[in-house]
Amino acid sequence: MTKLPRPGGTGVRRLLRLVPVVAVVAGLLVWWLVPGRGTPYPHRPITLATGVPTGVYQKYGTLLVPDLEHELPGVAVHALPSEGSVQNLQYVASGRADFTFAAADAVAAYTGPGRSRLRAVARLYDDYIQLVVPDRSAVRDMHGLRGLRVGVGQPGSGVNLIARRLLRAAGLDPDQDITAVPAGVNTAPDLLRTGKLDAFFWSGGLPTAAVQDLARVFPVRLVPLGNMVTPLLHQLGGPIGYYRAAVMPPDAYPAMRDNGPTPTIAVANLLVTTDRIDAGLVQRVTQAVIDSRDRIGAQVHSAQQVDLRTAVFTDPLPLHAGARRYYLSVKP
Repeated sequence: MTKLPRPGGTGVRRLLRLVPVVAVVAGLLVWWLVPGRGTPYPHRPITLATGVPTGVYQKYGTLLVPDLEHELPGVAVHALPSEGSVQNLQYVASGRADFTFAAADAVAAYTGPGRSRLRAVARLYDDYIQLVVPDRSAVRDMHGLRGLRVGVGQPGSGVNLIARRLLRAAGLDPDQDITAVPAGVNTAPDLLRTGKLDAFFWSGGLPTAAVQDLARVFPVRLVPLGNMVTPLLHQLGGPIGYYRAAVMPPDAYPAMRDNGPTPTIAVANLLVTTDRIDAGLVQRVTQAVIDSRDRIGAQVHSAQQVDLRTAVFTDPLPLHAGARRYYLSVKP
């Protein structure tokens, strides 16, 4: 017959000593797994890499932070400025950031460490490639940039990637045929206005506040880029699904000269994370992104494009398991 521990004996004392430990462990598990409602997630700070000041990534990200914190009670969300898509991918792949924005073409081109671990949360909105020149400029197409000072975006930006691709597709060597200036949308408008640049590229949602503000104080116009789609795709070796022909509507920048529909190129933006991030956390982030569309869209027009029907089309990245779980949960 099994002997029961005597009252006050060694066995009872051991059990009593274990009770506080078990209670603490159970409490920690409850704190970590059950935040109070819905899908469980780990309580820890998270970082969202955004973009350059005055850019759409930066504004979108700043406005998204409170929605993420509302959906993730007990989690502090920090916004991390960056140069753009390329640097954002480096930040996420290295673990410096947990989530970020990146253009699909930059994702496809990224071959750095951690590439295989990248995952998508959602397709967000399209970037439109914009080539801005003074109204008095003689530049009417890409070929007119030869010999000029051109802002091509910072080295870690998606702007720099697409600008260099477009220049090569137009038969221009970005390191020989132009003076390439590593200026982003936070500095390029002022450089153009003060005569230190002849043109600059920008890839962003419509309208971009920095371009809009420039057009109000300095006469500028957009150079059509629609005829560059085929040369660009040919240069990249066949049909590339990340670029498509698009038209910027006249009301994108009402203050701009020669204001009318402007043929150009568009590329999708993705919200990106890695497979290291907890699925419950990603599921809640996905919900916050979808639910915040109308509120953020009132201030960032591009955010109005966020849509459940298109959010799952995240080529070239697979969906994170947590994002997939969210989309399946709301599927009609």
